Amino acid sequence: MLNYLNPYFYIIFIRNFFYDKNFFKSYKLSVPVISIGNLSVGGTGKTSIVRYLCENLADNFHIGILSRGYKRKSKGTLIVSYMGKIQENWERVGDEPFLLAKIFEKKGLQISIVVDENRVRGGEKAIKELGVNLIILDDGFQHRRLKRDLDIVLIKKEDLENKILPFGKLREPLTSLKRADAIVLTYQDYQPFDYSFNDKPIFKLYRKNWRVLNHRLEEINPGDKEFIAFCGLGDNRQFFITLKRLNLKIKKMISFPDHYDYSNFTLSPDESYITTLKDGIKLEFKENLFFLDFSIEVKGLKEFILKRLELSV
Repeated sequence: MLNYLNPYFYIIFIRNFFYDKNFFKSYKLSVPVISIGNLSVGGTGKTSIVRYLCENLADNFHIGILSRGYKRKSKGTLIVSYMGKIQENWERVGDEPFLLAKIFEKKGLQISIVVDENRVRGGEKAIKELGVNLIILDDGFQHRRLKRDLDIVLIKKEDLENKILPFGKLREPLTSLKRADAIVLTYQDYQPFDYSFNDKPIFKLYRKNWRVLNHRLEEINPGDKEFIAFCGLGDNRQFFITLKRLNLKIKKMISFPDHYDYSNFTLSPDESYITTLKDGIKLEFKENLFFLDFSIEVKGLKEFILKRLELSV
């Protein structure tokens, strides 16, 4: 009943109706597009699954990640990285695209990344100038102006009981999952749950192989080291709970808003700090700064994607 009293619900409904009926035009690019998106505001693991897909599909394609570059200090089309080589700083392209560029450069993966508020224009540039032959559209479920060959939507357990903005954190109702080609149930290691929708393919995302990295992004044994933990994520609680589950020694926890820029945050040389890679790339990589990293497992997703792409190319 609450949805029908919510003006935002009608804005979403009308916009989707106009796209569904082709009153609003969508544009198709000349290479396959995989959209990774979600229903809610805040973290559901989109960046992690974009990283996972790039690491697992890089042998098959020259992948171009396409993002708007949330909260970046620039406009227009910018090349974040070309064939794994970083071209810009994080402030001009946004923290998440730069984080991915940093990881791929370290791993030697030849991934290209473009940010543009106009995703159609950014996609065309990635194809014509960078030579990509597969685009991963980051945070793309609500961006309907660009057609996609696969719509993969991530949901977390809280989404099932949440409400639409501004009364809750959902950007769209659960019924919007009818547009999805596949659904990924995230954070199964944290809050396991089951869900199905209209016989859509369902996959489960698990985080595993937790590790602490030093300022050179090398895995270390934390031993008896005691950390000050900090982060600015969509859900900071998960980070802090994970640190406790891993039995890391934490003397203090500091929580910041999502996408915090850390311009007024100074590391004391007498302390050791631990944060996420997304937060850490905004700071100078000093010897007392450490990062919590992990791998993810989504059984069957790579095979599903490759099979579907064979049908679309």
